[in-house]
Amino acid sequence: MSVSLVTNADDADANATGSETTGADASVARASGADAFELYRDDWGIPHLRAADAHRLAYAQGRTTALDRAWQLEVERHRAQGSSAAFLGPESVAWDGFARRSRLADTARRCHEALDPDTAAWVRAYVDGVNDGLAEGAARDERFARTGHTPTPWEPWVPLAIWIATHILFAGFATKLWRERVARVLGDEAVTLFATDGPGTAGSNGWLVPGDRTATGSAIIAGDPHRFIEDPGVYQQIRLSCPEYDVLGLAVPGIPGLGHFGHTGSAAWAITNAMSDYQDLYAEQLRTAPGDPDAIEALGPDGAWEPVARHIETIIVAGADPVEVEVLETARGPVIIRDETDGGGQTLALRYPPRVRRDLGFAVLPALLRARTVADIDRAFDGWAEPVNVVHAADTEGGLLHRVAGAVPLRHRANRLRPVPAWDPQYAWQGWAETPAEPVQGFAVMANARGIASPLGVEFAPPHRANRIRELLSGSADWTPGAMADVHRDTRLASAEPLLALLPGLDGLSPEAAALRTRLLAWDRHMAAGSTDATVFSAFRTATVRSFAADPVFAALADAPCGPEVFHPWLYLLPKIGYALEGLLTTTLLPGLDRAAHVRSALEETAAAACPDAPWSQVHRLAPWSALPDPEAEWPGLGGDHDCVNATSTVPGFTDLTARASSARYVWDLARREDSLWVVPLGADGVTGSPHHRDQLPLWAQCELVPVVTDWTRLTKETSR
Repeated sequence: MSVSLVTNADDADANATGSETTGADASVARASGADAFELYRDDWGIPHLRAADAHRLAYAQGRTTALDRAWQLEVERHRAQGSSAAFLGPESVAWDGFARRSRLADTARRCHEALDPDTAAWVRAYVDGVNDGLAEGAARDERFARTGHTPTPWEPWVPLAIWIATHILFAGFATKLWRERVARVLGDEAVTLFATDGPGTAGSNGWLVPGDRTATGSAIIAGDPHRFIEDPGVYQQIRLSCPEYDVLGLAVPGIPGLGHFGHTGSAAWAITNAMSDYQDLYAEQLRTAPGDPDAIEALGPDGAWEPVARHIETIIVAGADPVEVEVLETARGPVIIRDETDGGGQTLALRYPPRVRRDLGFAVLPALLRARTVADIDRAFDGWAEPVNVVHAADTEGGLLHRVAGAVPLRHRANRLRPVPAWDPQYAWQGWAETPAEPVQGFAVMANARGIASPLGVEFAPPHRANRIRELLSGSADWTPGAMADVHRDTRLASAEPLLALLPGLDGLSPEAAALRTRLLAWDRHMAAGSTDATVFSAFRTATVRSFAADPVFAALADAPCGPEVFHPWLYLLPKIGYALEGLLTTTLLPGLDRAAHVRSALEETAAAACPDAPWSQVHRLAPWSALPDPEAEWPGLGGDHDCVNATSTVPGFTDLTARASSARYVWDLARREDSLWVVPLGADGVTGSPHHRDQLPLWAQCELVPVVTDWTRLTKETSR
């Protein structure tokens, strides 16, 4: 591959070759071709791209991403389209069915049609780059040959589809299915009994240290997004440079620009999940239309029967028969569950903002690249739509920003809690909420807990991570970028305290259980990688969760989930109790639950099992998701746990393995961008076995970071693969 900076003569030639191409379309035409940009890499294989204008640069980002991550791009494209089972097999049918029923690709097409011309051209340039690089990228990766999958050209709306598919479950609307089940079994007052940051919710840490608390006098922004760890990784370290801007940050492969985390040199931003509720489930009444057995109608909020759009789609499945999917859509939204599948007699339609508004906020992406100040970033995020995030930003002039960005509908409070009747007009959407902002006073911390976004959500993370970050930051007034790793790696588990607090009151213990109690109470509450006490505590917690789950009060919630498989992670009792244990230990809503008896039983069980004195990292190992898992892959042991700042989540009561953790770590220095730091769980290259596929993994596992390189002379120009 030859890559060099395009010249003005090339511009003239591009204009001359397409007499019908003008304006934004001409920019796309000029972006085509491998000679339109320069590609450099640092010692970690991280791409640094340089081009003559923004469209050539978007093309370069698309092409380079295809070269590095063709397999990942194709998996994500087909998951968004609901066609991944065609090469991944029967295990992907459940997701593909959900993608079809929820109309992800169709929503992406609608949002793409509504883009302004400049943003559409910019996205198209990225897609042109992907298409020009896919074949070469696929040739690098043996998974294409193994599955028999051959890439086909992307359509311009595919990046929008990937964005929707990546975030459709972000706000956790499936939790409403669980709350409905809880309300039916335990009563309406218990609807939020299990409220906590559960396994289906992606969270993050983020903190902003103002200049008066740093060694340089300029702000530092740091943090880490928490997502399910995937192979290849969900974030791509990259630098994008053209005469208009020079920005580095973390991209989502398949999406142009740097939507979540970026540093322009004079300004920087980062986000966390705001934990807002902005997707609704409507219980629908459907009937066959009178006189037309092939037509379906739904009862609308005005008492009239409304037509329901209906068609059949076919999912091709590698190694199995095709699967037909009925796709229905009412005036509220796509039907994701029919009454015969959910066991509760409800047909449910999903209403989500991108489909209603035909807007994903993609115009924000190029605007962020051009930002020079906090004010620029703030104005850009006014157009943000999906998902709803808390934003931190700072600039070299001392500007600071702490706000929420995204589209949240105004509607009845009940909509946030559980499915609501579609035929009742009081549950209709009534416009859009104002997103709050607040001045930065001292440290600004965002960790999915209640705070700035509280008016927009129902379930938030416990306050432990946010409180611990504030505590750690308060310990110094001269923070440096390198010192931020000490915050990233902190393993204090404050959520252990309510469980341990019950131990002193237990009487009649066996000598073994009494000795275990003494050991647990003396433990320092750190889930450190080398701690054997952490391993013992986890065993005790597991026994407690399982004892609770067996209590008769929860018997009616213990049945295996039914309905679409994609929602099952939200519907199993054991993980729900594991994540909500802290609240269940103190709630007054379950008077029949003998907590002390369960804790005593768990302590005796753990003591009798003679839990080995193994370091926590021996049992707490990374278990990432991969579309084609490698059974021989070896993954490291980790420190941390769900409510630690080093949030390597187990599923308490089920497994000590972690599938969700920091999907990247970053430190943005506003004094000198070249002193910034970052790391990802695996590496810059998505091809298994390549030198940069997993070279950052050992550092990531130890919560260490690699330096950001901004000096072009320290980079290696790539002229061919």
